[in-house]
Amino acid sequence: ERFDLKPKRLIGDTAYGTAEMLDWIVTEKKIAPHIPVWDKSNRDDGTFGGADFIFDPEANVYRCPNNKQLHTTGKVTKEKTINYRSRVADCIDCPLKLQCCPNSKVRKIQRSVYEVARDVARAIAKTEEYQLSQRQRKKPEMLFAHLKVPLNLRRLRLRGLSGAKDEFLIAATVQNLRRLAMWCGQDPPLCTQVVPA
Repeated sequence: ERFDLKPKRLIGDTAYGTAEMLDWIVTEKKIAPHIPVWDKSNRDDGTFGGADFIFDPEANVYRCPNNKQLHTTGKVTKEKTINYRSRVADCIDCPLKLQCCPNSKVRKIQRSVYEVARDVARAIAKTEEYQLSQRQRKKPEMLFAHLKVPLNLRRLRLRGLSGAKDEFLIAATVQNLRRLAMWCGQDPPLCTQVVPA
């Protein structure tokens, strides 16, 4: 805000990939999220996950792998999701029932009200720019890891925002001095050229 700068992309780990955070980044701030989506819809028991169901935005239905529809009442839950359910008649004789919903009569899919922003993040995750961002993310994260372990900056001891700012500035200065000492302390490269006498 001070320099009137606005980032075009934001790089982060999965902790920033929650639905509400992605919606804030995409919808309100208009920044491209180079962040993995926090997604718990995939299953590890061999049954179909959320990615196996196709959403049709025009009809506002999901289509299962057997091309049956999952409908919704449109009611938003406390978790800020909308539930989509299949019909018992569609599931009872379905040949894919054991792979879809072996322990229930119908299949239910929960769609976040922020799913549009999550779809934006998923689309960006398939680009080369996203792969570059994930490689670039390692550099500052390594510096923070070094602040925590060798310099023991696991918590701030000074109170208030100004105290935290001062303590972090001192720790970053120490870290930069250590790095400078390591670079300057190295031997110069050996000369491989033969100089005629």
